[in-house]
Amino acid sequence: EISQGRLEALLNFQTMVEDLTALPVAGSSLLDEPTAAAEAMALCVRTAKAAPPRFIVDADTHPQTLAVLQTRAAPIGIELVVVDLDGGLPAEPAAGVLISYPGSSGHVRDVRSLIESAHAAGTLVVLAVDLLALTLLTPPGELGADVAKIGRAHV
Repeated sequence: EISQGRLEALLNFQTMVEDLTALPVAGSSLLDEPTAAAEAMALCVRTAKAAPPRFIVDADTHPQTLAVLQTRAAPIGIELVVVDLDGGLPAEPAAGVLISYPGSSGHVRDVRSLIESAHAAGTLVVLAVDLLALTLLTPPGELGADVAKIGRAHV
């Protein structure tokens, strides 16, 4: 019965995450937020075969997340480009971009144009989101994000 209860709790959590992110699939795991970001980065690079192994990261991302991304990117040959996305995306092609929504500073920006620009360039979009913030913000799936990265869930 304990196992059944845990399984039910995970299913309920994944269903809630799917609802809050408006994305069709959720995976429940015990990954911390920075590790989930690194997994999302690797997913983008593996999926975007035509793009160079370059991953763009919002400068307004939590410092611990940036540190883990840098640690994980170097040994597998991913070029990490940290930029202030308020100025738009860099011109060089990339496999993916991680946009913090809201940012580490608490700044909530309208990310629609960033997502559209990324998709026009063939770049996958990962939104680093906060579940509580998603009770008020537009869900990543409705914004056009390909992946939502949550501290304890990877969607």
